[in-house]
Amino acid sequence: MDWSQHSIPPMRLEARFGDRVVPAFCERPKSIWGMVAEAAARNPGGEALVCGSSRMDWREVAQRSQAIATGFHKLGLQRGDRVAVLLGNRIEFVLTMFAAAHAGLVTVLLSTRQQKPEIAYVLTDCGAKLLIHEAALAARVPDEHDVPDLAFRIAVDDDAKVSRFSELADNAAAAAPAEVDEEDTAMILYTSGTTGKPKGAMLAHCTIIHSSMVFVSCLKLTAADRSIAAVPLGHVTGVVANITTMLRCAGALIIMAEFKAAEYLKVAARERVTYTVMVPAMYNLCLLQPDFDSYDLSSWRIGGFGGAPMPIATIERLAIKIPGLKLANCYGATETTSPSTMMPGELTASHIDSVGLPCPGAEILAMGADGHELPPGEIGELWIRSGSVIRGYWNNPKATAESFTAGFWHSGDLGSVDAQNFVRVFDRQKDMINRGGLKIYSAEVESVLSGHPAVVESAIIAKPCPVLGERVHAVVVTRNPVSGEVLRAWCAERLSDYKVPETIDLTSDPLPRNANGKVMKRQLREAWAAAQP
Repeated sequence: MDWSQHSIPPMRLEARFGDRVVPAFCERPKSIWGMVAEAAARNPGGEALVCGSSRMDWREVAQRSQAIATGFHKLGLQRGDRVAVLLGNRIEFVLTMFAAAHAGLVTVLLSTRQQKPEIAYVLTDCGAKLLIHEAALAARVPDEHDVPDLAFRIAVDDDAKVSRFSELADNAAAAAPAEVDEEDTAMILYTSGTTGKPKGAMLAHCTIIHSSMVFVSCLKLTAADRSIAAVPLGHVTGVVANITTMLRCAGALIIMAEFKAAEYLKVAARERVTYTVMVPAMYNLCLLQPDFDSYDLSSWRIGGFGGAPMPIATIERLAIKIPGLKLANCYGATETTSPSTMMPGELTASHIDSVGLPCPGAEILAMGADGHELPPGEIGELWIRSGSVIRGYWNNPKATAESFTAGFWHSGDLGSVDAQNFVRVFDRQKDMINRGGLKIYSAEVESVLSGHPAVVESAIIAKPCPVLGERVHAVVVTRNPVSGEVLRAWCAERLSDYKVPETIDLTSDPLPRNANGKVMKRQLREAWAAAQP
């Protein structure tokens, strides 16, 4: 199966990044700023950004972004210079990103959860000239001697009278946008990295535009659509699935400072939200709200999700509560500029174990350890090539060489592609459990646990065993009292005996997650090891 029944714009093969040939949309904007200019021309008075009591239309967004770009020029920043952003979910985040695109600068995204040493590493590695940060996070800004290339630091404060950012924006609009090549790096997002230092993924204008057009065409988004940004904007899902996707269709982006299920429902109902992308746990938390049925969510038609499988119980409850909502699994990564696969909403219920079909123009292979493509249905490492795959990592040719082959990115995910082209993801290579030679994929066990009515979410990790090598351990977040034995019995009725968790930790605290919403299993493994006598 493919996307031939959808209205996908025409594509053609094009050379990219020197040594690649990938399908690309024939007609497309040539830069992120090109998308801003198109949105402002096509829907000037249409609502663009909503955050709290602040509302801006697309004409205002373009004008404010141009004014900030003038401020960048006054600082002496030149095309290609890096502007680091340490901001939470707020309008200034989006305006800074668009202004940098206008000025031909590279936006480097930092997480508000990062600490001083982590921030110093990123600023030094990318050679940032300017840091725009939350005034409340000033204590985390590295000392001058630790970041010698950083020439300017500008704070954003809710009090406009003291905010230096407001001074930056107090300029006449720049005359013309900088000329950029669509293969130029537009943004650098540092991956959370399983080992060693994080790597700076270079997202080009063309990869961001390609992914945005995929979202818009596959999900049939228009200027009438309204999306909530409930995930962190500083991550690829926030940037692409939310900001640039709504930019491409000239719709409205409603920005939540942070996700709180009770507040989300209020905002979604009030703003007549039609589309969003969240992790499955967010949907589950919404359903757990006692007043869920009191909110009119009938306008909500597309619920994208990723980062983890959606529990069948959650899908079934949403189908009852919001019958007009179509759920779409979106699988991707920073290195693929967000989506590599997407599940047509009408197929989600019948293909719950799949992350969807390769996005238009994407090629996904399951590769064996010998570098050979595996037959349909067999499990191997997923390699991905498309118009949205990045060129490589900033200032790190070794990591780039190790992670890319002929334009295919080695995802590190174990999965399969069946004869109908549906993709399944079973585990990260590093998270697969080998119990005496028997392979156990954590996603399968987690999916079974999620079906128990007392379970909110779970994470399966390996615990060392001198005899079998590894055994299965579960960390389970519960909503109601339940014993480990009851959960083990639940699994035993549904799984092979060797897959059943041998030990279970029960908690009411949410699982630790990174900015992508993915569970940090390394942290769970370390916590388990530290708790052993």
